[in-house]
Amino acid sequence: MLSDDKITHISNLVLKGLLEKNLIKLKEDDGVVRKEIRRSIVEELKVGEEIDKVVRKKLQASSRKIMEGSPEWEILYKKFFREEEIKRGRIEE
Repeated sequence: MLSDDKITHISNLVLKGLLEKNLIKLKEDDGVVRKEIRRSIVEELKVGEEIDKVVRKKLQASSRKIMEGSPEWEILYKKFFREEEIKRGRIEE
């Protein structure tokens, strides 16, 4: 998880970038928009952490022990993580 300061900094950068490139026009106070960007970032990080826990449980439940950090573990981790993202609608197949 990122610190509150880092999340706030990222949300400021996102809003600044969107405004500078004229990708959005604010109908709300910029503080309200910044807060919503921040909330979205925090929510996405939480989902990522939940997926990580599920994937690690799958890997630990494997009939044969796969050493964390090994090439096989990395490949399976990425595969299972992607499957979970698809299940949750975060990405498309």
